Amino acid sequence: MQEFRVDRPLVLDGGLATELEAMGHELADALWSARLLADAPEEIVAAHAAFYRAGADIATTASYQASYEGFAERGLDRAGAERLLRRSVELARLAGEVEPGENRWVAASIGPYGATLADGSEYRGDYGLTKHELREFHMPRLETLADAAPDILALETIPDVEEAEVLVEAVAGLGVPAWLSFTVDGDRTRAGQPLADAFAMAGSDAIHAIGINCSNPEDVLPALETARAATEKPLVAYPNSGEGWDAEQHAWTGDPRLSPRQARQWRAAGAMLVGGCCRVRPEDITAVAEALLDPES
Repeated sequence: MQEFRVDRPLVLDGGLATELEAMGHELADALWSARLLADAPEEIVAAHAAFYRAGADIATTASYQASYEGFAERGLDRAGAERLLRRSVELARLAGEVEPGENRWVAASIGPYGATLADGSEYRGDYGLTKHELREFHMPRLETLADAAPDILALETIPDVEEAEVLVEAVAGLGVPAWLSFTVDGDRTRAGQPLADAFAMAGSDAIHAIGINCSNPEDVLPALETARAATEKPLVAYPNSGEGWDAEQHAWTGDPRLSPRQARQWRAAGAMLVGGCCRVRPEDITAVAEALLDPES
């Protein structure tokens, strides 16, 4: 584990599950990419390495949709589930050895409670759970992933301010820095709260960067402007491709709209961690990396 620092713009990876699907894996599964932690770990290494090779500085682990409860449904006991959560960090580290470079950071992905339901709930929020129930769900995997020594925790695709509050409180005593990124719809969180309320979470010492992910590319710039009004901390921007997810059909619709021009705009607005999320491939990350290196082009 290195001391995570943001002293220049850093390039995030893209859609890990998207790349695994492109490699031929069927991920229509409640565990999503986390299923391959047990079934095909070498393929996860290969996908991480592809993004490093494309220009990414940070690999985000295959733990977004992983949970003790989800692994238990597959017959794994507590020790087995813990082993796979730790493996997600180990595999990202291994990819940095496969594709060595100046910076090879590992971000341990912590998705929202709704992600583990595999029904699109992370795009709605407001699950009807109390803060205590949310903390009871998140804390065990947070502790396990933090103990696996990633460089940073990625609290990502968070749709709801209340869940963000729980997560920020939970990571405060773990000794690992974290970034917090919301999924938004226009000028509000997916749960309907003003973004100013969401970005107020940046006040916590545990949060080293804050921003937006898995949202339409067009929503990023105004969200970053709202975030910049709340904090001077580094901002995070990694939207999806712009295609829409149909939860009923389990299919993506529309055309990709992510562009290098947008990445340059986000950098100018204060984003220091920039990349992509769902449907963003290594070639897209190469274009983002080149745009950040040459912001005037």
